[in-house]
Parts: sequence; structure tokens; C-alpha cells
Amino acid sequence: MTEKEKMLQGEWHDANFDADLLEERQKAESLCFDFNMSRPGGAEQCSALGNLLGVEIPKGLTVLAPVYFDYGIYTHFGDGVFVNHGCYFMDGGTITIGKNVFIGPFCGFYTASHPMNFTDRNKGLEKALPIRVGDNCWFGANVSVLQGVTIGSGCVIAAGSVVTHDLPDNCLAAGVPASVKKYIEQ
Repeated sequence: MTEKEKMLQGEWHDANFDADLLEERQKAESLCFDFNMSRPGGAEQCSALGNLLGVEIPKGLTVLAPVYFDYGIYTHFGDGVFVNHGCYFMDGGTITIGKNVFIGPFCGFYTASHPMNFTDRNKGLEKALPIRVGDNCWFGANVSVLQGVTIGSGCVIAAGSVVTHDLPDNCLAAGVPASVKKYIEQ
């Protein structure tokens, strides 16, 4: 099994020294540069985003520069998504963002973790677990979402929160770690 196959199956893999994964991340870094340095909303920027995501751009997707992806092709956006400035998608595990999701500035979606034991960590080992976000969510500024988390539809995540566990539909979550503060009547 290749390191990429291990990564996509959520197993421990060599993320730091595997030539194929390094090449994919370098390609994504170049495409992020192309996107971030091009005229906002221009054809060049749209083309760079499409190349980065590896798909036709979803209807109504807005991504403001700068934005950063580890791979790009493992992040999937629904229609009508808005991504504000300075966001980071660590997409070794897939990141799936539903329709009509608003992502505030400087949010991060982090699918990777590393061994607690420094001997294994220094070998470049990593485990990436998917992140899933339902439709119609709103992330305030500086929200961090950690690996393996599923966030239900209709949620509001308060600025500065760190989401470490799954959240049900239609909740307001806040804090470090984020917890449900109330439910939202939709």
C-alpha cells in the first residue's frame, strides 16, 4: 500500500518524506501561489482555483486570497460557499464543505495529527481523518476545526472556537474546546 493510499484511508503514513506526497503538496503550493498572486475575480484566479481543486468550480463559490491548501484536490465545496481571507485547508484527509457555508477570516480545517511519541513523530508519521461540514453553516473568524470532526447543518461556530468533537445540526457552538451553547430554531 502506498503512503497516499494509507493517508486517504486514515492510517499512519509518511507525510514528510514520501516523494509522491511531497510532489503533490509542492504542486498545490504553486497553485495556491498562482491563485493568491492573481487579480481578484479574474480569469487567471478562477483558473488557478479550478486547477487547485481539480474540479469545475461549484456555482457561487467565492474564495478570497490568500488561501492555503495542502493538496486542494481533497477539499470539496458545495454551491454558494464563501471563504474569507487567510483560511487554511490541511486536506490530507478529505474536507467536505456543504452548500451555503460562510467561513470567516483566518479559519483552519486541520485533518492531520502526529504521534505523541517524538521518535515516531520525527519519522514523519501522520494520520489524517476527514472533516465534514453540513449545509448552511457559519464560521466566525479564527475558528479551528480538528481532524475527524463532523459538523451538522445549520450550525454557527463562534469566533475563536476550536472544534474538537462532532456537533449536531442547528446549534451555536463556542469555546475552547467548542461546546453547544444553544440550539437555533431555523
